[in-house]
Amino acid sequence: MSKLIDGLQVRLLTENICADPLSVSEYEKAGGFSALKKAAAGAPEEIIEEVKKAKLLGRGGAAYPAGSKWEHLLHIPETPKYIVCNADEGEPGTFKDRLIMERLPLKLLEGIMIAGAVFKAKAGYIYVRGEYRKIQKRLIAAIENVRAAGYLGKDFDIHVISGAGAYVCGENSALLNSTEGKVGRPRIKPPHLAEVGLFLQPTLVNNVESFANIPVIVNMGGDAYLQEGHPDSGGSKLVCLSGHCANSGVFEVPLGKVTLRQMIYDAQLGGGMNGGKLKFFHLGGQSGPIGSADQLDTVYSYTDLKKAGLSVGSGAVVVMDESVSILEYLKSVTEFFIHESCGKCVPCREGNFQLLKILQKLSVPGKAQKSDLDTLRRLVRTMTSASFCGLGQTAAAALNSAWKLFKAEFEANVSQGEK
Repeated sequence: MSKLIDGLQVRLLTENICADPLSVSEYEKAGGFSALKKAAAGAPEEIIEEVKKAKLLGRGGAAYPAGSKWEHLLHIPETPKYIVCNADEGEPGTFKDRLIMERLPLKLLEGIMIAGAVFKAKAGYIYVRGEYRKIQKRLIAAIENVRAAGYLGKDFDIHVISGAGAYVCGENSALLNSTEGKVGRPRIKPPHLAEVGLFLQPTLVNNVESFANIPVIVNMGGDAYLQEGHPDSGGSKLVCLSGHCANSGVFEVPLGKVTLRQMIYDAQLGGGMNGGKLKFFHLGGQSGPIGSADQLDTVYSYTDLKKAGLSVGSGAVVVMDESVSILEYLKSVTEFFIHESCGKCVPCREGNFQLLKILQKLSVPGKAQKSDLDTLRRLVRTMTSASFCGLGQTAAAALNSAWKLFKAEFEANVSQGEK
């Protein structure tokens, strides 16, 4: 049965928000832990099959099929196995995991516990970004309540790990290094984390929103979950709207059933522009592509956005009006990546600095030459193809897409003698 509430929003993930999100009894009355009991009574292969049927794509940004990841880990014989939840949510414009941890912490824990039961793991870890201090305490309180109710502590337990506010630790292997007390830098792959992960043991790493969807899938079944979304990616997506739209916040939308135009302009969602005229929108966080008004009729799904050169990413939708200079916006994006680069590889460490220098020159009339534009394009290609991890590989994604849409702004201040 569809959970559609107004034609554009759904209540799959956010269905059973309790008055007291930390109360185990309230959560149980709302149907909580029924999925855990079902998973504990069934075979691991059955649970994984439902996740595969649901076509749940990783909600952290990479969109890797969760069912395939779970199946891969199941067939690895080595033990012990670990369950790790990536709650590092450091992507600017993204705050949907925060909503889950604040208002649905027990659903998140249930999803992690189901994974623990499937893989017969002894321990799970939630790696929370350093800035979420209050949320860390909230999760610890939730874990204590669940432990006191008898669901945790005997065969499986969950621990909260605090990050130090490093964006690069959103990358799963860097997150595991940080969890182990090492420098948060990405690992060489292969071996994959399912084979050699936390403490060099087989490990499952999923995002907060991904884990929170697991109880939903187990309860309603993979086929029903798929029908709520897009044929290539089932279910719903938590979307974070911010910027110059009238309504900012987190909205749960069905994948494949809402367009970007509806998302930004419908009164139930973005509510339209807050006074100005739309110039561009930035999808999926700072590492995602920029889109223009010509792409507003694109359906919000992993498949449709990819065809349009856009992406779901983390779920962020930052809306900007015509008062925003694309060069100034890109300078702030590049400054962010300069600050957050781990410094391990040259393409990312030095490339971002050089991008910023050229953007600064392009902002001053007559200071930049045509050769600077050529260098800019070459840097983008080099960083995308040669950076060690996803941070460097996608750091220029916004710039690359903006170049295609607003080339005239890049060229406006180039010295006429060289143009």
